[in-house]
Amino acid sequence: MTSIKEQAAISRLLSFLQDWDNAGKVARSHILNTFIETNQGKTAPELEQEFSQGASLFLVRLTTWLRLIYMTGSCLDKLLKSIGIFLSAVSSNRYLIEFLEVGGVLTLLEILGLEKIKEEDKKESIRLLQVIANSGRKYKELICESYGVRSIAEFLAKSKSEETQEEVQILLDSLVHGNPKYQNQVYKGLIALLPCASPKAQQLSLQTLRTAQSIVGTTHPSIVDCVLKVLRTMHLEVQYEAIELIKDLVNYDVCQALLKGLVALLIPSVKETSKLQPKILNGREPLRLGLREGLLGLRSRAFRLTAAPPPDSAVLQLTANLPVFLQQAAAAKAIGVLARSNTSIAEEMLHLRVVHSLMAAMGNTDHSNSQRQASLTLESNAEDLYMKIDSIQADILAANKVNVSKGEWGVRGPGAEVQWAPRLRLASPASSVIHQWRLLQQHELLPWPLW
Repeated sequence: MTSIKEQAAISRLLSFLQDWDNAGKVARSHILNTFIETNQGKTAPELEQEFSQGASLFLVRLTTWLRLIYMTGSCLDKLLKSIGIFLSAVSSNRYLIEFLEVGGVLTLLEILGLEKIKEEDKKESIRLLQVIANSGRKYKELICESYGVRSIAEFLAKSKSEETQEEVQILLDSLVHGNPKYQNQVYKGLIALLPCASPKAQQLSLQTLRTAQSIVGTTHPSIVDCVLKVLRTMHLEVQYEAIELIKDLVNYDVCQALLKGLVALLIPSVKETSKLQPKILNGREPLRLGLREGLLGLRSRAFRLTAAPPPDSAVLQLTANLPVFLQQAAAAKAIGVLARSNTSIAEEMLHLRVVHSLMAAMGNTDHSNSQRQASLTLESNAEDLYMKIDSIQADILAANKVNVSKGEWGVRGPGAEVQWAPRLRLASPASSVIHQWRLLQQHELLPWPLW
């Protein structure tokens, strides 16, 4: 026999559930407001006491209504917050299982892809997914098995709210930890996010990738190309995170490919820069600025150049090629960071003719930051060196054929390449670009002194 007090509690519960069942949208909205205000932060036993051991009866009504109205967005924020009170309560495993059994994860993921749903509602959906993921490995696997990584990554790329994007990052970080079965799936999803149009999404993806990379241990072949393309960004916070990731990646098997890629970015291809090449009024031949197909043989001291004025469309051309130049400057900066932090990497880049490429970048008068970053990488005290270079000297730099490596000076002869002595140290405070220039001039690699 139940006591009079218990009977009264059961009677109140039945009355409450009947009021909910008979209520319309407005009345239910008021019920949800009251529930949120009075039950926020309660534990599962406290919720059971509040509902006379029948809290699950109210939860099932909430989940049923969610499946009915989530596509319309009506009262969705309050409904998700109410469900969150059950799922986040201490000792709430019973409520979590009940929510998952009715397809709760799939519903939350589908909300992220609906265009009509407000950003705030989607953020609440992300928070519920965080609660589920933080409940244990099997729940993380359930989210991933429900194509959750793809849905979450797509939402991160499309979201217009930085606060919401930061919540998504927390969720992705949770999914990559303690989830060995699907950690590679999360890792690949983060790489796939790098080409997206959202700078904030790129920044957060790069941050999380650093964590994911250390957990996964092995690298995906596409990561090098994706990270190098991110260097085209105009956003310094994204560039910073990309360089930080590059610093980590040089410790993996993609180091050689990464270094080759960085050096290659210092000299944009003919296709990308052909519209910006200045005309040299010397036999009506174009000057190809430092490209791999460069035509200048700068061995004669009597060589003279005269540059034609830029075309009327120069501004439009510069705008179109700006990402390439931003990538060039960022690559020069990244090379400097790597060279200063690791001597063996600096020596490896010398074998890749990095000095030749950096000098070519210094000759890019269309982008002063490329000149600045390249000069800083060659010489740590060359903050304003690029400002002292005139147009002719810039052309000489851009078309240089210098080949610097670890070895001693080689023997000059037909087809022979000059090997630089150990006295040149990339990004070394003891070196001097002016001194290096004069040494090059002494060995007839350049036609006249820089100054």
